[in-house]
Amino acid sequence: MGAPGKGGMDNQRVPTGITGLDEMLGGGLLFNSVAVVKGAPGTGKSCVGMEFISRGASEYGENGLIITFEEFPRQLYRDAVSIGFDLRALEQEGKLRTIFTTPAVFLREIQQPGGIFDRTIEEVSARRVFVDSMTQLERITQDPVQLREIMYTFLNGLLRYEITAVVTQEDAFITGNMSVAEAGLSYIVDTIIQLRYVEISSSIDRALFVLKHRASDHDKRIRRMTITSQGVKVEAAFEGREGILSGNPYITRRLKKAEEFFK
Repeated sequence: MGAPGKGGMDNQRVPTGITGLDEMLGGGLLFNSVAVVKGAPGTGKSCVGMEFISRGASEYGENGLIITFEEFPRQLYRDAVSIGFDLRALEQEGKLRTIFTTPAVFLREIQQPGGIFDRTIEEVSARRVFVDSMTQLERITQDPVQLREIMYTFLNGLLRYEITAVVTQEDAFITGNMSVAEAGLSYIVDTIIQLRYVEISSSIDRALFVLKHRASDHDKRIRRMTITSQGVKVEAAFEGREGILSGNPYITRRLKKAEEFFK
């Protein structure tokens, strides 16, 4: 399975299968593209990636490859089961392969024709790749110029084949401040999906929004996201509140007046 180029498939959509997310993306991710899912620890980045891979293999006939720098495969399998997906069974059926390695080793392999990446893609006929996480790759060097070159090399290596990739990146901030320009990754990838914690009525909720979706219109609303035993659910937008991205939203003046009227 080589990489002859996208040709007339530039506008082809690759559905994630995640409830509500494909609607926001206008049908799914762009074919042969890279999407980054950003967020603080525990916001659900890995859940999004694992569901993208699982639904691809089980519902869309697109085998997958998971590359993990942080967790042993058995930990990923355990986490996936908790949200309703059996990665181990997919691997036993030949629909999935998982590679656990270090960023430095994999970066070297992805640049070598016939290396472990090339061999695995060919063996499993992978069409989807999930990388968890790019944050580990960023720790190879402190030099911003060299780091950007590493990112380009890594992502271009992924796209040598006709695959669609989801990668995760950790945010330094739990709520409040937000940065999307680490190592220039925001300029390289085609889609940026941001996950955030928000506090509403003294309770923590998760929010999801699409910051970037290259050459494509998308839903720009900030939506509530939940993680269930049947996968990730992207639900309705946060209506009647402002300041969602601050992590501490407040009720809009119009809603506040309505609430006071009906008291």
